[in-house]
Amino acid sequence: MLYLWILALAPPFLILYYFIKSDKFTEPSSLIIKTFLLGLLICIPAGELNYYLIWLPEANTGIDLSFLAGVTEETLKFLALYFYIRKKTDFNEPMDAIVYGTLISLGFASLENIEYILSGESIEESYIIGILRAFTAIPMHAMAGVIMGYYFASYVFLAKRKDLLKALLVPMTFHAFYNFLAGLSLILMFIFLVIIIRYGLTLHKEHLLMQKAKDFEEESKSV
Repeated sequence: MLYLWILALAPPFLILYYFIKSDKFTEPSSLIIKTFLLGLLICIPAGELNYYLIWLPEANTGIDLSFLAGVTEETLKFLALYFYIRKKTDFNEPMDAIVYGTLISLGFASLENIEYILSGESIEESYIIGILRAFTAIPMHAMAGVIMGYYFASYVFLAKRKDLLKALLVPMTFHAFYNFLAGLSLILMFIFLVIIIRYGLTLHKEHLLMQKAKDFEEESKSV
């Protein structure tokens, strides 16, 4: 059982470690922990919404509605970023949006991962689920957080008003389409996942290059 917990938590924690350490101006530990826990808590309303919007109708109709999870889950992550993180004084430069966006997203993914892995009907099945999700769902959630953070930073620090909507719609669309392909073809899902990862890492690299030229962290917010 211990190894299952490690399998569930190691992938999101390793990805988080990379993004937190990539930030030239490290964020305070207290806010990192609180943001991660907030991501965990989002699983509760997400579970309720997904039950009534996806699983209950699917049980009655047989129609796969799993793509709607991209709508409910990314909306909740976005609300956490907008109403909680945006107001924090330590949220003071563009890279912070990527770090906190990833924290919220992987906090959510960590609890979801535990639920999926522990739901296996056997130890073997639980290991298969954990290994598969380590290379699929977990990176997808991470990149959704990166993409959301990138556009959210553009809205907050660069006054690009339209990017606020992109901060919600772009990761939501990626997530929904990923879920749709997962039910259609694993090959297509993996191909699309590679596209998501490349796009997310490209956006992250852009902020890394911007940070290299900075001597001070703080930037003024436009909203």
